[in-house]
Amino acid sequence: MAGVGLNSNAIVICIILFIASSSAFYLPGVAPKDYADRDLVGLKVNSLTSTHTQLPYPYYSLPFCAPNPIEDVVENLGEILTGDRIENSLYKIEAGVDYVCKVLCITKLTSDQLKHFAERIEEDYRVQWILDSLPAAVRKPMIDANNRKTFVYDLGFPLGVKGKDIDGGEDGKVYLNNHVNMRIFYHTSEGMQGTRRIVGFEVEAESIDHDTAVTDVQALEQNPDTCIKHPSTKPLGVSGKDEATIVWTYSVKWEYKDLKWASRWDVYLLMTDDQIHWFSIINSLMIVLFLTGMVAMIMMRTLHADIRRYREMENQEDAQEETGWKLVHGDVFRPPSRPLLLSVLVGTGVQVFSMAVITMIFAVLGFLSPANRGGLMTAMVVLFVVMGIFAGYFSARIYKMFKGVHWKKNMLVTAMLFPGIIFAIFFVLNLVLAVEGSSGAVPFGTLVALIALWFGISVPLVFFGSYFGYKKEVEDPPVRTNQIPRQIPEQVWYMKPAFSILMGGILPFGAVFIELFFILSSLWLHQFYYIFGFLSIVFIILVLTCAEITIVMCYFQLCSEDYHWWWRAYLTSGASALYMFLYSIFYFFTKLQITKFVSVLLYFGYTSIMAVGFFVVTGSIGFFACHYFVRRIYGVIKVA
Repeated sequence: MAGVGLNSNAIVICIILFIASSSAFYLPGVAPKDYADRDLVGLKVNSLTSTHTQLPYPYYSLPFCAPNPIEDVVENLGEILTGDRIENSLYKIEAGVDYVCKVLCITKLTSDQLKHFAERIEEDYRVQWILDSLPAAVRKPMIDANNRKTFVYDLGFPLGVKGKDIDGGEDGKVYLNNHVNMRIFYHTSEGMQGTRRIVGFEVEAESIDHDTAVTDVQALEQNPDTCIKHPSTKPLGVSGKDEATIVWTYSVKWEYKDLKWASRWDVYLLMTDDQIHWFSIINSLMIVLFLTGMVAMIMMRTLHADIRRYREMENQEDAQEETGWKLVHGDVFRPPSRPLLLSVLVGTGVQVFSMAVITMIFAVLGFLSPANRGGLMTAMVVLFVVMGIFAGYFSARIYKMFKGVHWKKNMLVTAMLFPGIIFAIFFVLNLVLAVEGSSGAVPFGTLVALIALWFGISVPLVFFGSYFGYKKEVEDPPVRTNQIPRQIPEQVWYMKPAFSILMGGILPFGAVFIELFFILSSLWLHQFYYIFGFLSIVFIILVLTCAEITIVMCYFQLCSEDYHWWWRAYLTSGASALYMFLYSIFYFFTKLQITKFVSVLLYFGYTSIMAVGFFVVTGSIGFFACHYFVRRIYGVIKVA
């Protein structure tokens, strides 16, 4: 698939931002389309996907019936980054016209081509089609929470069937699905006489060994019974053959459905039980209430009493007899070790945090609907680039607060460190995908566009933000810093950095791990994730949890007369990313059935990118919360 230009992506985002501020109801590209009788409805093909390999392949990488020429249908950057390769097809579908056993084409396949089909069937590949922006799906019955019979959709349909799934045999044979039954649901509203709006697209695939002795297309179509499976009908085997003649057929049935066009995506998105998400939120709220109680106890009782006693002391000699957080007032604002790195990480966390918040706002408002294919990924990439100005500003401000002087180096590292790590991982994984011939590999032109976004927009914005951040004056600390550092007493085992950091990361992870399960499932089990309302609530709970656990751990640390809190504050909440990565390992071994080394590499490569992003966001939240807390408590005491 050809790369997409930088200007087109910028235009897409500008349109989305413009629509967000207007009163229009439909988003660009997702407005309803009315089809008159016998209008052609274009069926597009997408990548072949498998949850066992996680390697998407172009549809025409297998010898299907192909149009001439094959045309790519690319709309935005997000489609390319998510591995979508949408192309035209030979299927002819007319609005309101039913077909029975219509022949698409007849192909003669060699042994190598048959073997290729057999390998993909063994790997459980599914075919992805798109009709009027709706993905093809297979209806799957289920029982809901109220013990009622309903159904959900499995995206795509199987490329073929294994022998054991047909006759229970273990002979290793595989059968190709060469016939599809399409059910297209339409809705007709008042004032739409003679036109239809497509509200559903279901596909049922079958393996039928047609009479290949008759190669005349008209003769085959005059006998529609050949596409109806009888008990004596044989499936079309593709394993162990030197060559074979494949007859590709399809049937189309149009059915009226009392479903409005605006609700046609509901059945695709209702793939999980809402009760589980409410349980996740209640679980997270309990953690927040527990931490809020601890913070309230510290602030209202312990700290209030400490400050009152400290103010009532008659002289400084009495103060020297005190112990705890008050004794380190002369060292608590001493700059940390490696101040440049910490300031860069905090600035990067603000950048990713801002991107996540704005993306979530657009998603909750419905502007990043799955119907707007690739819109979510496009928005995330462009917003990350634009939010570089915040990374530069906050990184420079914090570095100046640490009395740093190498502000140009700080500016350069902020612009290059995190994007460089992400791009390096992405580039290596992209090379792996390219070697495998996967459609998930980003074309060279798109890589150039990404680099242009990075160096042409993100880097200048980081420089711009850094300039103004370093120019602005920072607030002086509320207490004076001593010239000679105070000696830190020996710490008890549970207050040592490694243990306290690991303990602090558990609660933020505990607040989100249930929602994390659904996110991983949507990514690796090819499901839609569109419950951004739940996700927004969980994200707010995550922010509160990170802030409160960091404040609690910081208070205990200062009470132990350990004033090295800068890095500890960042790492305490940031440690939740470690538990996130460990959970992804658990998810890999319990929920996925991946065996190929390349697929394992892809899983842990992309998961590491998620973990790094989660680390900088949660770490920055903890840093700012602890910084505010420390300034507040030392700002109310009087020091001679």
